[in-house]
Amino acid sequence: MAVIPLVICDDSNMARKQLVRSLPEGWGVSITQATNGEEALTALRQGLGQVMLLDLTMPILDGYGTLAAIRNEGLAVKVIVVSGDVQEQAVARVRELGALDFIRKPADPTELATVLQRHGIYSPSPTTPAEPVARPELEVSFRDAFREVVNVSMGRAGALLAKALDVFVQLPIPNVNILEVSELHMTLVDAQREDRLSAVCQGYIGEGIAGEALLIFHDSEFDDMARLVRWREAGESGDIEMLLDLSSIIIGACLAGIAEQFDIRFSQGHPTILGHHASIDELIVVNKTRWKKTLAVELSYSLEGHNVHFDLLLLFTEDSVKRITRKIGYLMS
Repeated sequence: MAVIPLVICDDSNMARKQLVRSLPEGWGVSITQATNGEEALTALRQGLGQVMLLDLTMPILDGYGTLAAIRNEGLAVKVIVVSGDVQEQAVARVRELGALDFIRKPADPTELATVLQRHGIYSPSPTTPAEPVARPELEVSFRDAFREVVNVSMGRAGALLAKALDVFVQLPIPNVNILEVSELHMTLVDAQREDRLSAVCQGYIGEGIAGEALLIFHDSEFDDMARLVRWREAGESGDIEMLLDLSSIIIGACLAGIAEQFDIRFSQGHPTILGHHASIDELIVVNKTRWKKTLAVELSYSLEGHNVHFDLLLLFTEDSVKRITRKIGYLMS
């Protein structure tokens, strides 16, 4: 049985490792790994990929750009997108660009095998011995693994936001770091593009994992947000109600995605206005006694065609890191 050249393109070591483990047993493939679209295109031009499993949210060249380049160059490859970006528009766009199918992360081995069979890429043959699947071993750091968990959760939050506002949400690459409070201050300053901000904070706890979510809005974008939401009550109370509604969607969906992957349940506190039309320094002064050393995840959503951005920080307590590490270990086992 001929060996099929397969390219797995994803910027996350954990995601690539999960995909390798999800491939059908006994499927004869030679695997080339790529961490972004440019690397994948190089492999395809060298004839190393008849089939490709492609992520969408990547640095240098994302999945959309990769699909466009494949079509423009006429490269002969069957592409299945495997992504955490589960917006309806995302699925439609990749199909228009030539992808055969779409699988949401993390890929289920049964679903992956079904999709491969549907498109004539893989066919189990009980009577013919097959080449064993080449399974390269990958070292996955805590930062990379947790970033992938957040990436999946972020995609689900983006899909809910896209549906609620009837927009396309441009998803970021999550940034994961262990920060001291002084470094957190610098991170918030970096996120600031103007003097006045508003922020919503919501605490959460579940099975030894606890923290706070901080969602930052830029005051200059309030009018655009109000038009998207299609209502606005007069005065400050209307702004606050709008912020709380949007925060409920984004923070709730992100935490639900993490909880689902870790097989836990978060208890969430009531969202509160942390600062309204305030500066970064004012936000830090109010909360510096609560934020010490923290595992911080930075996300910056933006809405295509609109001047609207949301800067989301998920701040996990230092004590949560051990529990998160164990949960990630279960995902990788």
